[in-house]
Amino acid sequence: MAFPTRRRAVTTALATAAAGTLLPLRTATAAETPAAARPVRGPRPLRRAHAHNDYLHPRPLHDALGHGFTSVEADIFLVDGELLVAHEATDLDPARTLSALYLEPLLARVRANHGTVFPGDRTPVQLLIDIKTDGAAAYQELDRQLRRHRQMLTAFHHGRVRPGAVTPVVSGDRAARAPMEAQGSRYAFYDGRLDDLGTAATASFIPLISSSWTETFGWQGAGPCPPAERDTLRSLTAAAHRRGQRVRFWATPDVPGPERDAVWAELLAAGVDHLNTDDLAGLARFLRHHDRDDRE
Repeated sequence: MAFPTRRRAVTTALATAAAGTLLPLRTATAAETPAAARPVRGPRPLRRAHAHNDYLHPRPLHDALGHGFTSVEADIFLVDGELLVAHEATDLDPARTLSALYLEPLLARVRANHGTVFPGDRTPVQLLIDIKTDGAAAYQELDRQLRRHRQMLTAFHHGRVRPGAVTPVVSGDRAARAPMEAQGSRYAFYDGRLDDLGTAATASFIPLISSSWTETFGWQGAGPCPPAERDTLRSLTAAAHRRGQRVRFWATPDVPGPERDAVWAELLAAGVDHLNTDDLAGLARFLRHHDRDDRE
């Protein structure tokens, strides 16, 4: 089946990168572990739950993890050498840094849980970092900060991927791509687009393919999904999966109601890996009821 531009089918299957073993983190003994650093309990993790614009919630990161989300998104701006988290430049607050809101809390949680974000679950949590401006310069600073937290991060070293508790994926300003590709070692991966299907880029660089729902699909959940759009969705998802890549669509309907549930159900049926939402409780309820992998 042929797709124009963003809809073309992909037939090339590429091998995924080899994976090593997560290196153990040093953890404190029970006697020296403060209460805040003891294992963090919570709901069973939801494999497909992605917190879009996570930093807008009352408790960034913590609200999402408290609902079992395994993927969170933070937009960043480079300001005077620091990475600030906000959706718009007018919302910038020097206290809301990527390190303070995400990197340090994640590291504390990984240490408390003896090497994982969720107790006993070694599947990496995805930290999607959307660079809003100054892509290359922002990535340079991001790389510096990630290296300070590398003990918890998935890493790429000279052709091999070593899984960690947290996998940073860089999205947004595409100027970050070139400096990332040039690195023999890095602690972040790249968020691809549908145009990256069928190219030489492998899952060791692009583990995630993201696209706007409305750029490819017209259906918004009212009435049955048009068969041609269902075929396109499943073909694109299958093409990514053959290459070891995960799939996410942003701008899916997110107003509570039957239309949103209908789109989410189609995404589940197609095997889409990350369902995008601002409604943490709503998606958590949906997945625990409808996704067989997430039923308790």
